[in-house]
Amino acid sequence: MELGLDGLAPGQMGHIVALTGGGPMARRLGDLGFIVETGIACLYRSPAGDPTAYGIRGTVIALRKQDAARVLVCL
Repeated sequence: MELGLDGLAPGQMGHIVALTGGGPMARRLGDLGFIVETGIACLYRSPAGDPTAYGIRGTVIALRKQDAARVLVCL
């Protein structure tokens, strides 16, 4: 089942399948370690719901919902 990273609930884990779109944001996500077949976990959301913190490659990265939607994951 594929969905956008923004669709993961806190506590859920998945593997990155693809980065959609292109341009500078896709490159930046790649530089941060968002690479196909990398495991990722949704850790927690801010009280307002945006941004969300994700655990990837031993670090925590917060992404806005619109940026997280560009990352496709498989549960």
